[in-house]
Amino acid sequence: MVRAKAWTLRSHFVSFPKDSDFELKEEELPAPDDGEVLLEAVFLSVDPYMRPYSRVKMKEGDVMIGTQVAKVLESKNPQFPVGSHVIGNCGWRTHTLSDGAGLTPMLSDWPRDQPLSLALGTIGMPGLTALYGLEEVCEIKPGETLLVNAAAGAVGSTVGQIAKIKGCRVVGSAGSDAKVSYLKELGFDEAFNYKTVGSLQEALQKASPDGYDCYFENVGGEFSSAAMPLMKPFGRIAVCGSISMYNDTTPQTGPYIHSHMIFKQLRMEGFISSRWQHKNEVSLRRLMAWVQEGRLKCREHVTEGFQNMPAAFMGMLRGENTGKAIVRA
Repeated sequence: MVRAKAWTLRSHFVSFPKDSDFELKEEELPAPDDGEVLLEAVFLSVDPYMRPYSRVKMKEGDVMIGTQVAKVLESKNPQFPVGSHVIGNCGWRTHTLSDGAGLTPMLSDWPRDQPLSLALGTIGMPGLTALYGLEEVCEIKPGETLLVNAAAGAVGSTVGQIAKIKGCRVVGSAGSDAKVSYLKELGFDEAFNYKTVGSLQEALQKASPDGYDCYFENVGGEFSSAAMPLMKPFGRIAVCGSISMYNDTTPQTGPYIHSHMIFKQLRMEGFISSRWQHKNEVSLRRLMAWVQEGRLKCREHVTEGFQNMPAAFMGMLRGENTGKAIVRA
């Protein structure tokens, strides 16, 4: 028997999440039955999508959703031997009893010099999101100019680096001077702190006077309104997130983008990376190769302790992280 802990959603979030919206519960898990495995969380992910998904995918009392890298403690399933590691949508749990559904073994040849936590970041869902958004949605080409916001986060920082690998000019925005410096370290051609510029549209225009071929959208709201007039004709926009709007209690309104979409003949497409999951293994190996070659750099913001899951989640929503926000159990 294992004593497991789990963070549950006590109350649906109203505006920004608060400590009282979460509840820590404990339960005893039995030994695995035939076909089952007992998992122990090693690293857990906190991601922006959890905020809107909590409303549409969860009811009060449910265990918070999320992905983790877990170690197999006990196994009666030959696909998952004891001591191996898996990626699973187990939620905010220290231990999970699973029938194996939805578990993905770590890459068999995962390099010893790379932390397993990267499977939740650059060599995981955020990295795949960046890759598919650029290749499948934007269909980005060498010589083009890309704009990405929330550029110092897990997805945005990977987007900018992959675009540079592909021979593009990259402009990024972030929410602090330290993050802007980090973007310059990663090779971004231009970067600015959106919180300190006098005019967002002027900052975007100064960063790329000729406009933007592609726009990787993580923020939404005012930023999108400022960026849209600066898109080049036949520009492509990959809509990945809208973090500026997740905690609103009153929906934001205009300006509206329709005239720019029409007269510039823009293509704007929302996407979720799982659409291309049939490519995941090959894509993860491509990302790992870039990391091994030093062309794709990974930074992690690590919070220690499972008890700090809510604090890590709220800190990520405030933009306290540079790179991928991770909790070490």
